[in-house]
Amino acid sequence: GSVQPGLIGISGSSAGMASSPSGNSNFDSGLEIKTRSVEQTLIPLVSQITTLINHKDKPKKSERTQAAIHRVGQAVSVAVGRFVTVGEAIATENQELKDEMGQACFEARRAGDAIAQLTDVGPALPFQSDGLVTVFSDRTGMVKAARLLLSSVTKVLVLADRIVIKQIITSRNKVLVTLEHLERVSTFQEFVQIFSQFGNEMVEFAHLTGDRQNDLKDEKKKARMAAARAVLEKCTMMLLTASKTCLRHPDCESARINKDAVFHRMRCALEQVIEIVTEARSCGENKILPASIYNGIKDFKFSVECLRENLNSSSPQSMGSQLEALVERTEDFTDSAYTSHEQRQAILSLCQLARQDTQQLVHAWAEAQSVHAKEATEDMEVAILKTCHSVSDLRRELHKVAVIRASDLLKVHGEQLPLRALKAAGAEGKLEAVAEYSRTLTEQKEQLVETCRLLCHVSGNEPLEITCIHAEETFHVIGPQIMSAAQTLALHPSSKIAKENLEVFCEAWESQLCDMALLLREINDVFEGRRGDKRSYLSLPRPGVSITISILMNIPEQTSMAKLGLELRLLSSDVDTEVEKWEEQEHDIVRQSQSLVLSEEGLQLCSSLRTFSTQVYTDAINLSLSLEHTQFKAGYQITMYSHKTHFQMFCTLSTL
Repeated sequence: GSVQPGLIGISGSSAGMASSPSGNSNFDSGLEIKTRSVEQTLIPLVSQITTLINHKDKPKKSERTQAAIHRVGQAVSVAVGRFVTVGEAIATENQELKDEMGQACFEARRAGDAIAQLTDVGPALPFQSDGLVTVFSDRTGMVKAARLLLSSVTKVLVLADRIVIKQIITSRNKVLVTLEHLERVSTFQEFVQIFSQFGNEMVEFAHLTGDRQNDLKDEKKKARMAAARAVLEKCTMMLLTASKTCLRHPDCESARINKDAVFHRMRCALEQVIEIVTEARSCGENKILPASIYNGIKDFKFSVECLRENLNSSSPQSMGSQLEALVERTEDFTDSAYTSHEQRQAILSLCQLARQDTQQLVHAWAEAQSVHAKEATEDMEVAILKTCHSVSDLRRELHKVAVIRASDLLKVHGEQLPLRALKAAGAEGKLEAVAEYSRTLTEQKEQLVETCRLLCHVSGNEPLEITCIHAEETFHVIGPQIMSAAQTLALHPSSKIAKENLEVFCEAWESQLCDMALLLREINDVFEGRRGDKRSYLSLPRPGVSITISILMNIPEQTSMAKLGLELRLLSSDVDTEVEKWEEQEHDIVRQSQSLVLSEEGLQLCSSLRTFSTQVYTDAINLSLSLEHTQFKAGYQITMYSHKTHFQMFCTLSTL
């Protein structure tokens, strides 16, 4: 009853295929499977059906084999029955899917019943003279039932997957509405209240998108999702401090610019997530990645090597044009002011060598055409090898230049000298010094942006290219944000909120440098043929275990800690705000004590001290209660989240 290798295949273009050894029977749902959970849920079903089809090709079976086939058929029927029951319940809860889901469940139940009947071996079947029986006379019926079962079950799974997408869209819409409210607040009290709600909504959105990211089959979509979620994670704290700074200093233009940039970036990231999960055709998924040199060399070598099999597969003109387009892309390296003279000359020499070898190949190809050769001549073979070798040398040189540039920059920027200088100048209120150090940071930003572009050229695969583009965009955006935050601090050097805001943006810059170091290691692993450690896409919270469709799993403890961490950070922010209020009262106390002459001033001082101490005590009690409430609330929400029953139907497939 084992399944033969190669008889089962579930790909991105079809839900599943089970074929008999004769290769005449294919079962294709026609529905594209985009998530691993749906794919993994279908595998047991495909396996069981393949077992049945395999046995169809053996007309005579022992009673033991016959009984085993009967058990398989009955198991499929029972499991499908449970599957359909819960599928129908989901249809009832989601009216927009009721008709489609109902039809798919009906077809699945009908197919399951048909398989049960076809594998039901009754005692009346005649025995052959050799003691064996002939079963499954209706081969066409089994093939039809199997095809219907796979397509209908797949449709149920895909329809249920729409619920996940709907949840993500609903969560995003809630975040957007709250984001608009946050942008319009005018008081600290209102801001604290709305931001607390926003934090909870962002945690929910992080749960849903993290699970979806881990479940995606397409590595490019997974990389784009990771990039968008990284933006949302970092921007959450930026939004907190930038908004607080704007509220504290409402007339400060640099503070407003700083805040507006964060809100804009968050909206773009939210939109990108929705484009990925809904496969919107507006821009996101249809965005063409910048033409990388790595892909250009790969395509060029493919065209060259195709000449071995087919002398007419490519023309000399097309190969020459292909190479020139490739050489043109190397200008990102040779035109850079940061490329040394030696590196530039090495790249130009290798480009010229590739041209010469290609011309030699074209000449050898023309000679082979003139003598009507049916296959590549010896001269052509030599020219093919030399051409491929020269462009490989070019790729190796470009990789070396990009990696050395990135490594050197990471060493220099690891010291964070411009950031330290900006912080110091801002804290001292030195606007001219802030402007000077901002120019230095701008130069570093341009170097990093250009280096990310060079790394994209040599990254080696599309997911890494996407990560390089994300790094480039991040440096490009955060650089000016740091400068506006530093300018705000310089205008208000005694503002703790402005200082905290600058710290948050500097931390985001440093975090992106760490991500760039990891990216550099991965690019080296690809270049050297090592798989390396699989990229761990960071998130808030960072999901350790995906909640897949096939199996509901509890949210890990680290998710609980991440949620608590976010809520505690919000509480600490509230406390910071209150402390500034206390400091304002403290200034009143100092002023009053300095002018303490008359007895009424003494009484007023006593009253202020009593009010201040009472507020400190009250707020400390409230903070303690808030912390306890946060822990209870987070634990309760996480417990309830892990017991959601939207997809219990899919657990039944594990019995197949």
